[in-house]
Amino acid sequence: MLTLWDRRFAELAFLEAKKSADNGGLPIGSVLARGETLLASGHNQRVQKGDPILHGEMDALQKAGRQKSYRDTTLYTSLSPCMMCAGTIVQFKIPRVVVNDTQNFGGNEEFLKSRGVEVIDLRHEDSIALMARFIRERPALWNEDIMA
Repeated sequence: MLTLWDRRFAELAFLEAKKSADNGGLPIGSVLARGETLLASGHNQRVQKGDPILHGEMDALQKAGRQKSYRDTTLYTSLSPCMMCAGTIVQFKIPRVVVNDTQNFGGNEEFLKSRGVEVIDLRHEDSIALMARFIRERPALWNEDIMA
C-alpha cells in the first residue's frame, strides 16, 4: 500500500534522476527514508565522478551514512536496481523497495522478493519517459552502465 510519503519520496528519486541527466550522467536517482523521515537522496554519478559503482542507490546509501539498522527503511529508486544494488539491499536487510520504472530495465525484482523484500512497482510515467529518452539518445553510455 502506497502512502502520500511514498509518492513524495518516489518523486524525489525522479528529481534526483533528472539532476543526474542534467549534469551529463545517467538518469537514475534514489532515496532512503525511515517512515516519513528522509535519510538521504542521491543519483548515479558514474560519469560525473568516474566511479563505476556509484549507482543512484549506492549514492543515497553512502550519503545516509552509517545506520545501526536498515530494517525499518524504504529505498526508493527511479529504475529497477541492478544486481549489485539488489545485493546491497539484501545485505543491509532493507525490507521495502519502491521502484519507479521496471519497463526500461528490470529483472531483479524476483531476486529481491525471493529474499523477503517487498517490491512495489510504481510505474512512474515521468521516470519511464526520462529513461526511455536517455537510452534512445545515449545508447553507448547506457550499454556501458549495464555492461551490455
